[in-house]
Amino acid sequence: MWVCPKCGRSFKNVDQSHYCGKPPATIEEYIAAQPEEAQDYLRQINAAIKASIPETKEKISWSMPTYWKGRNLIQFAASKRHVGLYPGPEAVEAFAAQLTEYKTSKGTIQLLYSKPLPLELIGEIAKWCEENN
Repeated sequence: MWVCPKCGRSFKNVDQSHYCGKPPATIEEYIAAQPEEAQDYLRQINAAIKASIPETKEKISWSMPTYWKGRNLIQFAASKRHVGLYPGPEAVEAFAAQLTEYKTSKGTIQLLYSKPLPLELIGEIAKWCEENN
C-alpha cells in the first residue's frame, strides 16, 4: 500500500495518480488543475460534448467533469497517457464499429494524447447518451 503524503489516502500502486484535496467546483476548474499537456484535449472534448447536448447540466461527479440530465449521461477525466471518456457500457456497445481504433472496456473509451481527437464522434456519443438515457 502506498499512502499519498499530501492527502493521506491509501492506494495499491506507488505514486497512484489521483486528485488530492477539495474537488473542483466546475469543469473549467477541473481542466485548469490538470497537467498542461492534457488541458487542450480536455477543452476540446468538453466543447464537443457541450455543443452536442447544450440542454444538460454541467457538474463534477466522482471528481470528474460530468454532463447530467436526471442522471449522469457522460463523463471524462484526464489520465497520464489518455483521456477517459465514460459514456456507459450501452454507448460503447452501440458505437463499437466506430471505436475499433480505441481501447475500450465496459463503459470506457481511452483517447490517447498522441492521437487526434474524434470530436465529431464524441459529439455523436454524447447526443446518443442524452437520447437513450
